Amino acid sequence: MKLIVGLGNPGEEYKNTRHNIGFEIVDNITEAAWKLNKKFNAEISEEKIDREKIIFLKPQTFMNNSGRAVAAAAGFYKIKPADILVIHDDIDLPLGKIRVKKDGSSGGHRGVQSIIEALGTENFIRLKIGVAPETRPKNFNAANFVLKKFGKTEEKTLRETNKKATEAAALILSEDIGRAMNLFN
Repeated sequence: MKLIVGLGNPGEEYKNTRHNIGFEIVDNITEAAWKLNKKFNAEISEEKIDREKIIFLKPQTFMNNSGRAVAAAAGFYKIKPADILVIHDDIDLPLGKIRVKKDGSSGGHRGVQSIIEALGTENFIRLKIGVAPETRPKNFNAANFVLKKFGKTEEKTLRETNKKATEAAALILSEDIGRAMNLFN
């Protein structure tokens, strides 16, 4: 059994923002219906892929407290951290760039940091989706930038990114993490 987590913020005002790309990617990966699980404070979906049960999770705790929902679901389903894939935005990667990371620090991402703290380990897989602007102005505010919606000119790149992220997730689920890392890093 595996747990795939898409990070984002709940609520219509955050839909289609850079910070919610994790939600968007998991929506593209699973075709199963989402339901609110109050125990986890998350939307949850279940699907069998290649005869393995996959739990999909979209924490409804807001980004900085994502770890609570992830730890609750992982504990309930007895899923080891190494079997967790977290999909999230990365302000340090150019828009459309994807990177697979097996463990390590949060890189300053507060949602990932919350998960590290709640699980007590950095040993989980991350699928990082680049959302950085082409150029950063002098007064660039990353926190404000990630809460902005994507522009019309970015839609083609986003469609391509969604396809690549779905492919990367499929490789990771098939336990071909090394290949995913080689293809997307």
